[in-house]
Amino acid sequence: MIVIGLGVSWILDGLEIQIVSSMGGVLESPSTLHLTSGQVGAAASWYLAGQVVGALVFGRITDKLGRKKLFILTLAIYLVGSGLAGLSWSAWSLYFFRFIAGTGIGGEYTAINSAIDEIMPSKYRGRVDIAINGTYWGGAALGAAASLVLFNEDIVPLHWGWRIGFFIGPVLGLIIIFLRRQVPESPRWLLTHGRAAEAERTVDEIEERIRSRGVELPPVDKSKALDIVDAGRLSYLQMARIFFGKYPSRSLLGFTMMATQAFLYNSIFFTQGMVLIYFYDVPLDHTGYYFFPFAVGNLIGPLVLGPLFDSIGRRKMICATYVGSGTLLLISAWAFNAGLLTAVTQTALWCVIFFFASAGASSAYLTVSEIFPLELRGQAISFFFAIAQGTGGVVAPYFFSRLIGGADNVDLDRLPLTWGYIIGAGTMVIGGLVAWRFGVDAEGKSLEDIADPLSAAHRTDEQSTPEPTRSI
Repeated sequence: MIVIGLGVSWILDGLEIQIVSSMGGVLESPSTLHLTSGQVGAAASWYLAGQVVGALVFGRITDKLGRKKLFILTLAIYLVGSGLAGLSWSAWSLYFFRFIAGTGIGGEYTAINSAIDEIMPSKYRGRVDIAINGTYWGGAALGAAASLVLFNEDIVPLHWGWRIGFFIGPVLGLIIIFLRRQVPESPRWLLTHGRAAEAERTVDEIEERIRSRGVELPPVDKSKALDIVDAGRLSYLQMARIFFGKYPSRSLLGFTMMATQAFLYNSIFFTQGMVLIYFYDVPLDHTGYYFFPFAVGNLIGPLVLGPLFDSIGRRKMICATYVGSGTLLLISAWAFNAGLLTAVTQTALWCVIFFFASAGASSAYLTVSEIFPLELRGQAISFFFAIAQGTGGVVAPYFFSRLIGGADNVDLDRLPLTWGYIIGAGTMVIGGLVAWRFGVDAEGKSLEDIADPLSAAHRTDEQSTPEPTRSI
């Protein structure tokens, strides 16, 4: 229930971005919105900017009001924004509606990663979180398949296909929003917000389901007990002191992992269609044939490599996936500039690169969610996600679309885009090295063993510490 109900967010995001990425050439047509290549890239940047704002706003709210309320609200906002995007009449109306849809998805990331990690058992937390984040590519595969129909003028008129594309996500979202109502609130969040009875009831219901299947649950070791108090809401100054005063190396780790993977993904993913069309002469209505295997490779990566983050360990696997994908992208950049690739071999290289990069990118969300205290989990995800998208994500689509040049690049000069690939590869290698140096071995550990809750009675900070009121 949790995997399906919450994992659909990434499916919707992947579907959204893939369809929009595929419609780049369509939106440049005089029979649609007649955008320039720069405006197509700007539409992607506005969507990512919305994710930044949504993450910042809803990340703070989810730590205050709970995970469940927010992952229902943010999905509803996405549904409205994406649906309205299908009614756009100009570049600026498209920018605005894409921004609204982005705020919903940005809020989804914070509420849902928090809920997943706070409910899943520690033994499986890594693989489940990475796999759910990886389902983004299941949505991308659906988007690639849909683009083969939507952007084929023999099947759907060009001026209708792109509008229909924006309606697919909202239709799926309306179905799944009812399932989300059955997903329980995080017992950890309930307990630290004065709702101990609800927390106990939720845990009792979960344990009863397990016992009804014949599974014996051993009692929790008393050494794991924590006396906790009701912690007040943290100010931004107190948050800054925790992030950069108490956990400076973890903050550097979270920012670097999020920023480097965001730059790599958004730079390539949003401009794939343009590369295939302008450098490899792939017809507009055939780009989906190349996107589909690319998306499937990205989906398989987290599913295959995810369990290794629990067995081999977080730090080793993060370094391996980041450095490995960066090194492969450098090789790809050289082959692209030398003119050695075709549309098929270029796509094959992308599939191999992102088999590793997909697992690494998913682990970035897992890492940021794990390594900070419970009371800051949503805000930590939103904070590092927002900074990463602002520095590595929002700029990348526009920057790379300018490097490609589109119809303005009459000589098909490959060198500018080659340098863009080299920069993207270098950022991933740096991210992997930072993870090796500052990574946290969180595999198999309880969240409270990785970072004490701020409401733990024995904590030391500038807030007053009243007598313990209950235990977990």
